[in-house]
Amino acid sequence: MRLFLSSYSLGNKPEELSALVGSNKRTAIIMNAQDTKTPESRSERLQREIDSLSALGLIPEELDLRAYFGKSDELSDHIKGFGLVWVRGGNVFILRKAFKQSGFDEIITRLLNNDEIAYGGYSAGACVLAPSLHGIELVDPKDEICEGYEREVVWDGLNILGYAVAPHYDSDHPESNDIDKCITYFVDNHMLFKALRDGEVIVRAGYGEKVIT
Repeated sequence: MRLFLSSYSLGNKPEELSALVGSNKRTAIIMNAQDTKTPESRSERLQREIDSLSALGLIPEELDLRAYFGKSDELSDHIKGFGLVWVRGGNVFILRKAFKQSGFDEIITRLLNNDEIAYGGYSAGACVLAPSLHGIELVDPKDEICEGYEREVVWDGLNILGYAVAPHYDSDHPESNDIDKCITYFVDNHMLFKALRDGEVIVRAGYGEKVIT
């Protein structure tokens, strides 16, 4: 399993992401955590992701999971063409719904377990891999909704990680204070977690895992 999970953007060691990706440089950018933004804002943020990933020698394009709601077989066929998925931050509850409604949650779990693709992402893109999303509602609005999305909150994470991720800890980020509340929740509820400062990255290759500071 190959994972690159950053607190913010590509972190301080983006070359670690390049090292995880094989010969297939096609990269699917998943922006669905940003679906509550205006089209203009979302487009600008997408372009920033394209620019930063292209600078690493990757070949990025957007994979909008909304186009595959209820079409998991089509998504499964389409994603086989990529060597990396890159999941941008935003609202983790919207992102989790997009994963579920498209079937991406089951698809990416299977592909990662078979080492057929690499997964990279930051903030919500890392948080969604935890066993549970409980506690994250102290940072992201759980009831935020937009067109095409179901209203019911999905509390289960993908359980790819055995712990929760608390990004933006002790960082110059607007959500840093709320992350402190989230960490208090994790501690009070005896939940395993890793706190990441902006710039720090969790890298997993095979069975080994490290935190790059």
